Amino acid sequence: MRFNFDLEESTEEPSRRSLTPKEDVQWVPLHNHPLFTSADGTAPTATASTTARAVKNLLAWDGASRLYYWDSDKQCLHRISIRLGEPEPTSVVAASPSKVLRADVELNFVVNRISINRNGSAVLLVGSDDLCVMYLYGRTSTKDNTIVCRTVSVGSQIYSSDSSSIRILQASWHPYGDTHVGILSSDSVFRLFDLSSGVMQPEQEYYLQPVEPGRSRKAASICPVDFSFGGDHLWDRFSVFVLFSDGSVYILCPVVPFGSVYKWESILEIYSDAHTFGMKSANSTAITNSNMAISWLEATFPELAQQATDGENPLTIKAHSHAFFDASVALQGPLRKVCRDGEDETLAVRGAECEGRAVSFLYNLVSKDSILVTAWSGGQLQIDALADEIQPVWITGSAPRIRVDSHDHILGVAMICESISAELPIVKLDQPLDNTVWLGHPPPLLRLAIVDLALPRKMESGSVITMFVDPLMPERIYSLHDGGIDSIVLHFLPFTSQISGKDESIRTPSVHPVLSMCQGENFSPSPLSGFVSLSDSFGYSWVVVVTSTQECIVLEMKTWNLLLPIQVDKEKPISLEEQKEKDTLDIISKELLAGPKSVLAPQASPNLRSIAADSIEGRSALHQYFKLFHENYVEYAHKVYFELKHHGPQLKRIIDDHHSRLAEAQQKILKVEAKQSMLDERIDCAVQLHSSLEQRLQHLRSLPGAHKKPLSRAERGFKSELDQFAGVELDALQSSIETLRARLRRYTQSSKANNVVNQRRKMLGRNHTQDAQVSQLKSSLEKLSLVNRENSKKVKLVESALKSKEIGRN
Repeated sequence: MRFNFDLEESTEEPSRRSLTPKEDVQWVPLHNHPLFTSADGTAPTATASTTARAVKNLLAWDGASRLYYWDSDKQCLHRISIRLGEPEPTSVVAASPSKVLRADVELNFVVNRISINRNGSAVLLVGSDDLCVMYLYGRTSTKDNTIVCRTVSVGSQIYSSDSSSIRILQASWHPYGDTHVGILSSDSVFRLFDLSSGVMQPEQEYYLQPVEPGRSRKAASICPVDFSFGGDHLWDRFSVFVLFSDGSVYILCPVVPFGSVYKWESILEIYSDAHTFGMKSANSTAITNSNMAISWLEATFPELAQQATDGENPLTIKAHSHAFFDASVALQGPLRKVCRDGEDETLAVRGAECEGRAVSFLYNLVSKDSILVTAWSGGQLQIDALADEIQPVWITGSAPRIRVDSHDHILGVAMICESISAELPIVKLDQPLDNTVWLGHPPPLLRLAIVDLALPRKMESGSVITMFVDPLMPERIYSLHDGGIDSIVLHFLPFTSQISGKDESIRTPSVHPVLSMCQGENFSPSPLSGFVSLSDSFGYSWVVVVTSTQECIVLEMKTWNLLLPIQVDKEKPISLEEQKEKDTLDIISKELLAGPKSVLAPQASPNLRSIAADSIEGRSALHQYFKLFHENYVEYAHKVYFELKHHGPQLKRIIDDHHSRLAEAQQKILKVEAKQSMLDERIDCAVQLHSSLEQRLQHLRSLPGAHKKPLSRAERGFKSELDQFAGVELDALQSSIETLRARLRRYTQSSKANNVVNQRRKMLGRNHTQDAQVSQLKSSLEKLSLVNRENSKKVKLVESALKSKEIGRN
């Protein structure tokens, strides 16, 4: 799609146009780029306490050769051209200087995250209370040789108005639309904007209502935190996953941007699945749900209905605007865990198993497995996999609000998404899932692992964790937190391992530290301001990190050996002595160390001693004995001489090494002897301190408060509930109160405006009535004046006639 921004046309020839700077371009390593090395090394100051703990990612990559970085101090966007694998296969170089892109309007908010759309034409600038879209192709400014780009605010009447306190929790480009942006806000509303048609009013609005009003006992269960779009797999591509503060995950399906493009084979696959498994089911509920899904698919993609008559199969199809007039999309969830054999069924519906509150969410598609990762403020990652496929679910009787144009084409949809109040069955691991297909049940979760990142516990509000997927190896997930960056590699995937035929035991994910920002006591919260993962077509992968001091770090990531299984020979265990013998270098062969072979003397006659040495028999016997001695002992001596002569230099090196190590050991012993007196003094001080501490401990034990009983199990459980309420529920209640205040303020303002308008209408109505009455009075007065004039004339005529008669009589 092309955007017309009414920009000034350039007189330069198309062949000479270039998006790189006009100065001489110099290629330097990315971590040595002047944009990062010219920083003064001081972290930017935060204007508010909320921005200090906000999740920041000011880096973005277009997937090809351009890297974008937002400079918070100068309020501009830097475009850096990069080359992967040049000049060395493991290096990353960048063009210097970078091109500067500025917004054509002033931004009145702090940018926390940036993201680029699929075709690389626009960048989303996201803050906590506002967001804008900067289109990357603009006009060049002659003042400072920068590119001035058109920048528009998205949903300014909802998020950035003075009377609104709605916070933006997450904003992301839709994976199947270059102009569609999904936004989740603190008022529990998910909105989908189409930037090509309008940025002020959303195209689709989904008011999330996870529980029935009055039935929630926790405020955290109604406060959303994060969302993620689904991947390229069946109905996942039409799904939106929403995470709430208590760790519960819900699904919205189907959610399709109007005008988005999909593959024909993908749509035909789910269309055939609905006919095969839904319409042929023996359950009436499955038939009803699949029938609604088929009708929705045929209305959203009319090519499906025309395919039977035309017989043509296009490569891609576009989604048309459609919504049911008598049904709204259901909020499926919360997703429950599959129970294993012997496991308590209450664990499937129990709440959070990790510490703190849920802070971020990630959807990852690996082959046939849909992986859901939830990050908690306590530093844990909860990794689950969908044990069944997602199906669309609607709630009939809940009519949405639909906005149409003059031709009855749908322009916008708004609906309330409620969760199904029916009691959902508990799915067990050995239970076949064929009985739950198209029944409207949310897919269960298969718990893969809970990874504890062992983060430093110095934050009262918990850790802020964000997650990213490696574009080259989807099994690897990067987690960014206050302590640095960790890499989590998934070694077991249920459906992928089953399809590939691997019969291996379940391996837990491996955690590898990539970058550590904790150095002893020096610990600063949220030290990273940018992260992006790069990869090329040759299988090389890099991680680019920008710290809060504007320092760039480029790390090469290994990918080829992370998923290789560990081969262990269980039948032949290797002992420690054998391993040492295997690792030790053979200086002298074992045959020589074993000595000469023991040779049995030939059988001699009993009268051998009586035989003379100079006789023939004596000479033959001596010759035979001499031959055996020469074959064994003389040759063995020659071998020993040769081995010692051959290994002499090596033995000399070993002896010299031993002598040097002996000298070093003697020097260390001398140093220890020199420090012995100091160590004795420190030991005496430690003993004195220990005795003083023991005395203080005895005094403390004598105090009356030292004999308190420990808390019981019920008291400890109650204390944990209070801690959870203080850490999670208060924040959720505060956000709910802010949202209600914003709604009340908007309602009062709208009511005041309506009252003023009604009063004006009444005054205008009264004025119109008075004017009509005055005009009627005027017309009646004019008529009366005319009647009076005519009557006066008649009176004069009568009087003249009477006078003439009187004169005639006289």
